[in-house]
Amino acid sequence: MNHYLFRKFLLDDSDEDEIIEELVMEASQPKRRRRSIQRNHLVGHERLFLDYFAPTPIYPPALFRRRFRMKRSLFLRIQSQVEAHDSYFVQKRNSANKLGLSSLQKITAALRMLAYGVSGDLIDEYVRIGETTALESLKKFVTAVIDVFSEEYLRKPNNEDIARLLAHGKRRGFPGMLGSIDCMHWKWKNCPSAWKGQYCGHIREPTIILEAVASYDLWIWHAFFGLPGSNNDINVLERSHVFNEFAEGRAPTIHYSINGHDYTMGYYLADGIYPKWATFVKTIPAPQGQKYKLFAAAQEAYRKDVERAFGVLQARFAIVRGPARFFHLETLKKIMKACIILHNMIVEDERDDNEVVDLDYEQ
Repeated sequence: MNHYLFRKFLLDDSDEDEIIEELVMEASQPKRRRRSIQRNHLVGHERLFLDYFAPTPIYPPALFRRRFRMKRSLFLRIQSQVEAHDSYFVQKRNSANKLGLSSLQKITAALRMLAYGVSGDLIDEYVRIGETTALESLKKFVTAVIDVFSEEYLRKPNNEDIARLLAHGKRRGFPGMLGSIDCMHWKWKNCPSAWKGQYCGHIREPTIILEAVASYDLWIWHAFFGLPGSNNDINVLERSHVFNEFAEGRAPTIHYSINGHDYTMGYYLADGIYPKWATFVKTIPAPQGQKYKLFAAAQEAYRKDVERAFGVLQARFAIVRGPARFFHLETLKKIMKACIILHNMIVEDERDDNEVVDLDYEQ
């Protein structure tokens, strides 16, 4: 009889026979143990390797690009740097000297969850990885991606980037334009009940807001995520760090001329809710005359670059399109940030393959 049962026997004032019978029944019940499934991790690794990573894989590069959202060369680059950064992704042997999961299995499970927005249990049948391990791999993977790649792929535009953006904006008829800015909502399915009133906005469901600045090539230069969905774009702008460099006087100087007037500050295209600042160029609500109508049509067309970026981000990573199933806000922030970093890496890797063509959205 353990200490708990003995203490219960001393403190209970019931009939002695009933107490003894209850204690014997509790002590005789077998404890429920966690069921161990022999998944044969090596078979899962071998099948994954032969399908996609062998010298002559079963599936062609087009299917790899479709299912992993990136080329194999970029995947292997991410794998090598993530594996070097975090020893969790290094294949190890357990106490029985059996090889565990490989980095290919863990990263593939994480990417499939990001790309398809599925639960960890769905990955088990192909990758041979348990649900708990799949979720752990996802959290470790997004953290490693942020630590390794955020400095390069979530940076502010440098001089070379600014020159390229200004040149393209000038060809479009907007000299001095650095991109367009807008906000996107991500539904939070498992929002804590005590927070639902704070996170419910106009769609009557808990959401989290992402503010982003995107350029013509869909690169996301600025991302601010985490404010409750009850805020509007102005509230998010007041909290974000998009104009910190301007406020601190560290923003790069930009020179351009419009109608004989010289300007030294770049601007972003925005919709009507944003304030009338020098850094925003908004449309004309009710344009009168051909000149104003032409300007409004061009501004509304090129402002949709950020909307296209949101659409491509959600198409590549369905986890940010469907309702978020994680409970902790910090986990959601890391997932969103990692998806934006991977999105920018894919844009850079495929920039030469996909020449950017100006689209006439009104047609």
